[in-house]
Amino acid sequence: MGENIQIATLGSGCFWCTQAVFQELKGVITVVSGYAGGNTTEKPTYKEVCSGLTGHAEVVQITFDATIISYQDILTIFFTTHDPTSLNRQGADVGTQYRSIIFYHDNNQKEIAKKVIEKLQPYFKTPIVTSIEVYTTFYEAEPYHQNYFKNNPNEQYCNFVINPKISKFRKMYAEKLK
Repeated sequence: MGENIQIATLGSGCFWCTQAVFQELKGVITVVSGYAGGNTTEKPTYKEVCSGLTGHAEVVQITFDATIISYQDILTIFFTTHDPTSLNRQGADVGTQYRSIIFYHDNNQKEIAKKVIEKLQPYFKTPIVTSIEVYTTFYEAEPYHQNYFKNNPNEQYCNFVINPKISKFRKMYAEKLK
């Protein structure tokens, strides 16, 4: 990878929602749904992660061109498209697998994450509980989880949960869309 091509690994609840948001941004090359942050089970399955026993979070791994979109912009969008003040839950999705988390790939990403939280905290009524942890391993989710929103636009979860989130996101970040 060239120095301008970077990776962000983020968890903000259901990875179907997060992937749908980041796929629409200029400068984003790929967004892959998967699992990270676990303490057991190599190559965990969706069923294992949903049990809460593996310790993994549902995450997306975003490959992006930093000359087009910065890591700081990625994180700002991350914080404004989910509830970072909700511990181990996003809406009706409850469990540690839905926690708000940033896995940093180097110390620069770690410092940027801290600064973005500090800058955005005043806009939230309660404390941001997003954890910042060192990146270790990413496991790609099963194929049917990839591009879920694009492949299943009429599915009930997509209509009731993802569509409203995407509509709000498109209004907020129209200038950053592909």
